[in-house]
Amino acid sequence: MTVNDIKNLLEAEVLSGEEHLDREVHTACGSDMMSDVLAFVKDQSVLLTGLCNPQAVRTAEMLDIVCIVFVRGKMPDDSIIELAKERDIVLLSTGMRMFPACGILYTNGLRGGADN
Repeated sequence: MTVNDIKNLLEAEVLSGEEHLDREVHTACGSDMMSDVLAFVKDQSVLLTGLCNPQAVRTAEMLDIVCIVFVRGKMPDDSIIELAKERDIVLLSTGMRMFPACGILYTNGLRGGADN
């Protein structure tokens, strides 16, 4: 699945990284707790979160997460968007809640890794 597929499935708005929509995504993680995301540790993942602060971008950078989807219509401020641009991380925002957004991605073939 590509980031563009995720954008379309979740009816999401691109906030940064439009030039990277063709990147492949192999797994997904949905969490507002970055400690849980750190335990997830999968490359080429998408992170779905409602946490709108720089920690989400910094965590994504550490784990080579290629895309962050802010759920529930959350919109990061300009400093977070700029940080993601500097790190080449795609930022998307969707009005969907986390559970249905994760379910849509799962239904369309995206898994959470070996532990599903």
